[in-house]
Amino acid sequence: MDTDPLFQIVFDPSGEQLSAAQACEAAVFDQAYGNSAAELAEAYGPYAPASVFIAVFEPGGDAVGAVRLIRPTELGLKTLHDVARPPWSLDVPRMARAARLELDRTWDFTTLGMRRGLRKHSTMVSAALFHGLVQAVRANNIPTAVMMIDERVRGLLRLAGMTGQTMPGAQTASYMGSAKCTPVYEHCFAAFDRQRQVNPDGYRLFMQGIGLDGVSVPALTEFRYRPAPAEVPVHA
Repeated sequence: MDTDPLFQIVFDPSGEQLSAAQACEAAVFDQAYGNSAAELAEAYGPYAPASVFIAVFEPGGDAVGAVRLIRPTELGLKTLHDVARPPWSLDVPRMARAARLELDRTWDFTTLGMRRGLRKHSTMVSAALFHGLVQAVRANNIPTAVMMIDERVRGLLRLAGMTGQTMPGAQTASYMGSAKCTPVYEHCFAAFDRQRQVNPDGYRLFMQGIGLDGVSVPALTEFRYRPAPAEVPVHA
């Protein structure tokens, strides 16, 4: 007998669902790093037109987990802008060549987190977030990604095969409330294949979604980003 799902993954939410995803992001980063709503607005506001959320909702419409992605547009990627400044001061084009990044197709996996207090559902929600991220990579054929990773959460990311490789010339430093944060990049499909080999069980859960029995997962085509009718994408 079918039962109603406990959670639902939504790609690129709008309206009230977008507001709920943003509220979830703000709550998570306030609790984890002490980032105020004003600080988040200052940091991510300039990238709002290029931001796409993946959110996990519980019945009733509240978002319990959210991922913010920034697409490659004329706005650029926040992570790449940040690593060009102290304490890293990287030569971004040179770093990109060394890391073999296709900058006009690279996305920024900017924020990822879930609310506290989920208890027995925390593993399910984290797996749903990562599976949604994987589906977005596949649907949009994202070859490479950049991100800032707090060293405390690298173990969780390792389960999803997305720990990232340290950017050439970068090191761990403090960043937006994180005492130890590392700028990393990843070749997405190589990471998926690596996960399949080193952790088959994790691959089935995070990559294939096998085991997400309490989560409603849209079809792969629903994870394809579709610009608004008036929007004309411009690659950096």
